[in-house]
Amino acid sequence: MSQLRLIAEDAADLAIIAAAAQDALVRMGDVSFDPKARRFTAMISRFRWETAGETGPFERASAALAFESVLGVKSRRVRRDAEALASVLSIAFSPGETPPGGAVSLMLAGGGEI
Repeated sequence: MSQLRLIAEDAADLAIIAAAAQDALVRMGDVSFDPKARRFTAMISRFRWETAGETGPFERASAALAFESVLGVKSRRVRRDAEALASVLSIAFSPGETPPGGAVSLMLAGGGEI
């Protein structure tokens, strides 16, 4: 099976990635921020929506979400222990004062947000 590779350069592109990541599971131990490299990464287990119906509706695939040029990461209502699991509900972009800056929010089930 071919691999899905997506890159977002604007909010519309991010919406496509958000659709692919919807309902993905993320283990908090697989979320990291490297301030020196200015990179945020999260390993997720996502539904393979693009093949639904071909192989059945419940196939999952491992995937990486990576955001470059990140200046900081904040979270609220997120369990911090490494084994905690969360479900990704959506990914959204809020533009900043100066393009292309802004904030990306990962909304999690239960009201959590990164």
